[in-house]
Amino acid sequence: MRKLYKRVLPLAAAAGLLAGAPAQAQGLTLSVKTMTTETAARIAEATLSACSEKGIPVAATVLDRTGRQLVVMRDTTAPDLTLDISQRKAYTALSFNTPTSAMESRGGEPIAYTPTLAMFAGGVPVEAGGRVLGAVGVSGAPSGETDEECARAGVDAVQMDLEME
Repeated sequence: MRKLYKRVLPLAAAAGLLAGAPAQAQGLTLSVKTMTTETAARIAEATLSACSEKGIPVAATVLDRTGRQLVVMRDTTAPDLTLDISQRKAYTALSFNTPTSAMESRGGEPIAYTPTLAMFAGGVPVEAGGRVLGAVGVSGAPSGETDEECARAGVDAVQMDLEME
């Protein structure tokens, strides 16, 4: 068994390198950065505040890098439907690592009918130091572009702190 392990491990490591595995993945463990709940709450609060200043009640969902909800906030008068849509926008931005406004042209493709995705503006990834830390999705404004403006305001509120971390 030990001989097999000595043969398989180097082959597996080489295969990982050939497959384009990142340099830090050459060992047995990975170190990953993730967003804290406090950071996610700051993003959500700044997002709702940006839309509130425009007189628009919205919901904001902030996901961590694995797609799990960290914070969900809804303005008191935002419809319940905004909760599901904000989640889907955040998940789409995270899954494709791009603002969902860039996905609108794919709205007629089969992938657009995946129930967890939303191929229209209002979701943006949260990135720092070249790494994706999560995403925020917003729903409730009269246009997806306004949702996305509010989402960007939320990310902008913490961006400097994330970059300095």
